[in-house]
Amino acid sequence: MDQQRGKVIVQEIEYWQKSKLLPDHYCDFLLNLYAEQADQSKPSNRLTGRAAEAARSASGKQWLFAIVFFSLICFVVLHFNAFHPLLQIGVTAVGFVLLLWYGQRMRRKNEAAGIAVIGMDMLGLLGMGIYILHQHDDNSWSSKALLLAGCALLWICYGIGARLSLLHLAGWVVLILLYAWVLARRDVEPPWYEIQLYWVPMTFVFAWFSWFIQRWSRPVAAVLFIIGCFIWFMPELYSTMFVEDRAWPQLIMFAKIAIGGGLLFGLRKQWIAWVA
Repeated sequence: MDQQRGKVIVQEIEYWQKSKLLPDHYCDFLLNLYAEQADQSKPSNRLTGRAAEAARSASGKQWLFAIVFFSLICFVVLHFNAFHPLLQIGVTAVGFVLLLWYGQRMRRKNEAAGIAVIGMDMLGLLGMGIYILHQHDDNSWSSKALLLAGCALLWICYGIGARLSLLHLAGWVVLILLYAWVLARRDVEPPWYEIQLYWVPMTFVFAWFSWFIQRWSRPVAAVLFIIGCFIWFMPELYSTMFVEDRAWPQLIMFAKIAIGGGLLFGLRKQWIAWVA
């Protein structure tokens, strides 16, 4: 039924009901009947309904493009291992950019879905990099470290540019863990005070950058402040994982909890203004 015609009929029935030209139960029955018909005539808002409507209204050229595109994806997936390494990197980069563009476009309609697509795309890039290295028997530490550092820098830059604080935070966490991995490769086990010197000064550097950047971007300042707090306890985490003597790290950790809590309480008016 035509929607305009249905609206006219519904208005007439409502007029009959107000004017007492028909009993109320007859009017209610007719209103429910025409309301159901109007709902059935409306296009479905579900995903399957929209997909079916798009498939029905698609032209022959669009169908041909979809078939060719799907065939190309199948060809790339089936023969990816036979490609030259540069071609594998190029295909991965093109797929990454296309999926990133799609996720950013989806964010305008659905923020959560768009962020999920972007997150899977970032993890997929890291996974494909590891897969390509493994396929070509490049298991060297330097290659893996370079891949992790590149992905982390990409996450930081894109997280800042796209205002994705979680992605920005993940990039810094990966760099911090990579730095711990570099320290762990040393042959000599450092004493406890040397481990503190490797990490604690960076806490104050990140805190200063958080204060400096907060005038331009509060989300970026908040991420830097969180990373600074995380690095404050990294010496103890590092000692737990890579150092045999674990008595000193436990005592230092409790002392740093007390010192850090006191600093946060005493300077709460300042740092809350940076990140809030």
